[in-house]
Amino acid sequence: MADKRLGGQVAVVTGASKGIGKAIAHALAREGAHVVLAARSQKDLDAVVREFTLEGLNVSPVPTDMSIPAQVSKLIGGTVEGFGRLDVLVNNAGIGIFKNVEEMSVEEFDAMWKVNLRGVFLASKAALPAMIKANRGVIVNIASLAGKNSIKGGAGYCATKWALRGFSSSLMLEVREHNIRVVTVFPGSVETNFSQHGKKGPSITQPDDVADVVVFAVTAPERSMFSEIDVRPTNPPR
Repeated sequence: MADKRLGGQVAVVTGASKGIGKAIAHALAREGAHVVLAARSQKDLDAVVREFTLEGLNVSPVPTDMSIPAQVSKLIGGTVEGFGRLDVLVNNAGIGIFKNVEEMSVEEFDAMWKVNLRGVFLASKAALPAMIKANRGVIVNIASLAGKNSIKGGAGYCATKWALRGFSSSLMLEVREHNIRVVTVFPGSVETNFSQHGKKGPSITQPDDVADVVVFAVTAPERSMFSEIDVRPTNPPR
């Protein structure tokens, strides 16, 4: 790629070992960023690193459980210390447990909140000092259209994504004076293994499509911010 728009920049992508997160990490690295890959499984991360390295992409794996504050601090702090900067943070890691409220355990409910919202809070809080010092940066939060719509059996999951929308929009207002952009992406149906009930097929939005949206938002002129972007299939199967 001749014109690498993120050359010299450093990005962290959580949940980067598969699906949407892997596609986002790949897209950012192809644009020239050094991408720090975060996910729970060292084995999965190593496989991604081998794949990306064969393409000549610059990536580093950091096994991270986003529900554990010390690991999140190590991920962000280690990135800033090692590279001297953090330009882009993509909070993509998330879990979904789809059950009716009466069937869902407290542990399952809490697990989603710890990753889908608290993990975003921890990573964003840790990243902000470096971004504020640099007077620039982008935080991209991958939400879901479940953060705007209700789903039967999705009370716990939807609640985390609705809350993420509120967190993101408030954070945007807090940090824009430091030229930090906060972008929230709301994918609808995407062909991944995230949900057993997810729609499949070539007419369904692909992980690479969501990655293209993230690159679009991150590489936009710094004077402009696309604070919320919905991504849905044009004509999905019924």
